[in-house]
Amino acid sequence: MTDIEKKIGYEFRDRSLLETALTHSSYSKEKGQDEGHNERLEYLGDAFLDAIIGEALFRMFPESEEGFLSKARASLVCERSLVDRAREIDLGANLRLGYGEEKTGGRNRDSILADAMEAVIGAVYMDGGFEKTRSLVLQMFRGALKDAEKGHFLITDYKTALQEELQARGINISRIRYVDAGQTGPDHDKVFMVRLEVCGKTLSQGRGKSKKQAQQNAAKDALMRKEDVI
Repeated sequence: MTDIEKKIGYEFRDRSLLETALTHSSYSKEKGQDEGHNERLEYLGDAFLDAIIGEALFRMFPESEEGFLSKARASLVCERSLVDRAREIDLGANLRLGYGEEKTGGRNRDSILADAMEAVIGAVYMDGGFEKTRSLVLQMFRGALKDAEKGHFLITDYKTALQEELQARGINISRIRYVDAGQTGPDHDKVFMVRLEVCGKTLSQGRGKSKKQAQQNAAKDALMRKEDVI
């Protein structure tokens, strides 16, 4: 078995499917048209990942409405979640990349890792069918599903999550302000600072390489300390 097969707990009958799943389009383009890449398998893996996680949540929350289930599924199958799964099995070290992607850090790029993780899921389906794929997905997302059962979802947009939390407490969105608090560093490496104010009161501050990132970090800090600050 290959290192990836050992880590995912699945041995391929047709190992060329795994090889294709680990092949980025940049590698394929460099080697010529005869070399396949993982975009078609990524499409397939994405579809089955949505279905399997969606079914798991449907059974887990029998009383929940469609909106809640859709939001929960989006949290579990987002890029950040896929990247976490990919790094758990050291997927980046096994990718086949073109020279340019290799040189610019493609093995650690979130979008490439997430796409490859979906492609591996698609490859398992093509090789072993739905039940093998379902078993693999539920095993890989076991921790995330347990967190979801406890109501702990992966947050990718802290500003929206904070807005929803404040609105649930009767605070109008117009009372939420992100105020520029300056910047530091040279032009090529600036750090922006933002102050989060709600109803005229400063709740938190955030820093980031962009104003948007600083705002997200300010919202994240407020959410992480919500019992103290909100």
